Amino acid sequence: MRKTERYKVEGSSSLWQIYKTVSFWKVAKCFIVIEIARIMPFLAVKNWMYRRLLKMTIGARTAFALKVVPDTMFPERITVGSDTIIGFNTTILAHEYLIEEYRLGDVCIGDRVMIGANSTILPGVTIGDDAVVSAMTLVHKDVPAGAMVGGNPMQVIYTKEQRQQQSTEKS
Repeated sequence: MRKTERYKVEGSSSLWQIYKTVSFWKVAKCFIVIEIARIMPFLAVKNWMYRRLLKMTIGARTAFALKVVPDTMFPERITVGSDTIIGFNTTILAHEYLIEEYRLGDVCIGDRVMIGANSTILPGVTIGDDAVVSAMTLVHKDVPAGAMVGGNPMQVIYTKEQRQQQSTEKS
């Protein structure tokens, strides 16, 4: 189960009530910053924008590829470790607005993680150090450190121990 906080709403759907949960001006600022960062070719500038303007926690030498979309409403709930690569067109969500409730959850991505292109990471997920997420994966639950995962729904392809065993057999 993902680690999310649940907030019930009454009346119209939670998305229709969005500006009761987050400021319009915050969403507008985040949207503008993210759209500029999506096409920013300079990784250091992009990381500076995420850290300083969106209050995300980003480790040293982390690389966000072109077109990555961090959460536009709660980017401060995203933490990414050092030496991590987030692949092209990946979406990292820290919120989900449903019919009768909305949910918020921290996303924690470890050090030396590789996330393949076109993946989606849902709120409340932790991806452990040295994990590999294959392209087009829906990360709907925690990823153990060192594991390789993929698919929709996500499944563990190799555990850390299996990956280490493969490496030693090839040597």
